[in-house]
Amino acid sequence: MSLELSALRARWKAHVWALQDAIVEALRAVDPGLHVLEDIWTRQDHVGAPGGGGRTRVLSGDVFESGGVNVSEVYGALDPAFAAQLGGGADDALWAAGISLILHPRNPRVPTVHANFRFLSVGDRHHFGGGADLTPYYPHREDFAAFHAHWRDAIAPLGTWPAWKAWCDRYFANHHRGGEMRGVGGFFFDHWRREELSEDLEAVRRLSEAFVGAYLPIVLRRKDEAYTAEDESFMLWRHGRYVEFNLLHDRGTIFGLRTNGRTDSILVSLPARATFAYRPTFAEGSPQAAMMALYWPHAWADECR
Repeated sequence: MSLELSALRARWKAHVWALQDAIVEALRAVDPGLHVLEDIWTRQDHVGAPGGGGRTRVLSGDVFESGGVNVSEVYGALDPAFAAQLGGGADDALWAAGISLILHPRNPRVPTVHANFRFLSVGDRHHFGGGADLTPYYPHREDFAAFHAHWRDAIAPLGTWPAWKAWCDRYFANHHRGGEMRGVGGFFFDHWRREELSEDLEAVRRLSEAFVGAYLPIVLRRKDEAYTAEDESFMLWRHGRYVEFNLLHDRGTIFGLRTNGRTDSILVSLPARATFAYRPTFAEGSPQAAMMALYWPHAWADECR
């Protein structure tokens, strides 16, 4: 491995570890009662050699019912079959580091949010990936527009917003339910690499630092709103849809489990409470019926110019 690549990896790891601290402190400012359980873990690679690990922070509080802000650096030998799925050869080694977060608020007027940013190598192939998406339970259209516009503006220097927004709409969807999205989208990208790896790292670093400004203003607007039993029931049912996506389709879940990551750290993305209802119906004109019509691709950023 070249000295340049080693330095870039060290710089990225230092960034995501520091970003974890910054995000948790920003959340604590919004939710002073936030409880943070920290878990330092290690792993072995496919042949039993030391393979890195991570720092999981599991969250619960008055505003955020459950969630996690996790960082990891994993490396070493891969299962050859999984290496092939990642585009590598049987003898290629893995290196990956990143930050992943999920926040499930108590108040159904506040949306769930997910974000992750990663730097990954398989053999001599290096790339970045990540994204952020919003899963609301109440039809505050202005919040969805503001979230998308924030990311549109952050991504504008790269010229990739239309493609990454459309990729998110396709990816964060329950394909077994006709493509119904788990939320209202955001952006998603994978296998992103240009000519200069160091410039790409800086670009993704800047994106990752934009998370707090995309989400916490929404939380501050909505966290004290009154809500009804119907609002909460709808949120818990949509939590069930969230579980379906994360267990059936999410690449991050599959990647973590296939690379011998910390299982509980991976599954911290699941909500603390969820329900299932058989083909529920919602009264015409209700907020729930309005919200159901919004779990499909839409040009949200165009509503916030």
